[in-house]
Amino acid sequence: MKRRAFIRSGLVSAAVLAFLGSNGKVNAAENVKKDPSKNSTLKTPHPQEPFHLGMAGWTFNKFDLLKTLETMKQLDVHYLCIKDFHLPLDSSDADIANFHKKLAEYDVIGYGVGPIYMKSEVEVDRAFAYAQRVGVKVLVGVPNYELLDYVEQKVKQYDIKLAIHLHGPDMPMYPNAEDIWNNVKDRDARMGMCLDIGHNLRYGSDSLSDLKKYHTRVFDIHLKDVTGTTKADKSVELGRGRIDFPLFIKLLRKYNYTGSVSLEYEKDMSNPFMGIAESVGYFRGVCYATK
Repeated sequence: MKRRAFIRSGLVSAAVLAFLGSNGKVNAAENVKKDPSKNSTLKTPHPQEPFHLGMAGWTFNKFDLLKTLETMKQLDVHYLCIKDFHLPLDSSDADIANFHKKLAEYDVIGYGVGPIYMKSEVEVDRAFAYAQRVGVKVLVGVPNYELLDYVEQKVKQYDIKLAIHLHGPDMPMYPNAEDIWNNVKDRDARMGMCLDIGHNLRYGSDSLSDLKKYHTRVFDIHLKDVTGTTKADKSVELGRGRIDFPLFIKLLRKYNYTGSVSLEYEKDMSNPFMGIAESVGYFRGVCYATK
């Protein structure tokens, strides 16, 4: 019995010593509970980035506007590049007003429109008039090469930035960032590109090097990851492919990119929601980890 009492007494003493410091005060672990700021491992609030995370409307081409906005609300994403299947090019002013009202209900801003293909002057006129009526300053477009002189006139007339979208090896027009640069570098400074970092890589171009070289004409970015550098390679969740996202985000900060970085998720498009959520979470995590 004496032995048991001694053991019990020792255990109690050990517990007391663990709770009390050598000077009789509550130990550091208890202090942390009372004052979390003393814990140096706590994540500090993340500073505002110069750019903002958005969604490319094409991601939701199989879903209506309501499903798009519900998904964005769940993800806490607030910027949308508007596609014409959600807001047709011939929408009335009332339709456009109702559209913006619906976006506002979900705390979403339509920052740009497109991509819009332009194969004639009539289609150029319609695209720029649509962008103006929608009230955006970025038109993501794909005008035929022979229309660029006419497009430049419209850029000046409307004071709207044209972000030419590249499609990598999937179409002959504007296959990569270099091709767009060569077609706009001597034109109005409001003519630039929507840098699709996935399609650009699938063409065999180095998307991050191209961001360095052409950043002055990058007005929009389509965010995706791909498995490799050929036409046969596919879109995957961010972080599972070949894009170096820590470096990508550092470059956005270095060049003070202030536009949208919009996820264009093209895998499992009939049921993309798990992949979208994973990609958004990964991108935000890398932003935090690289500060």
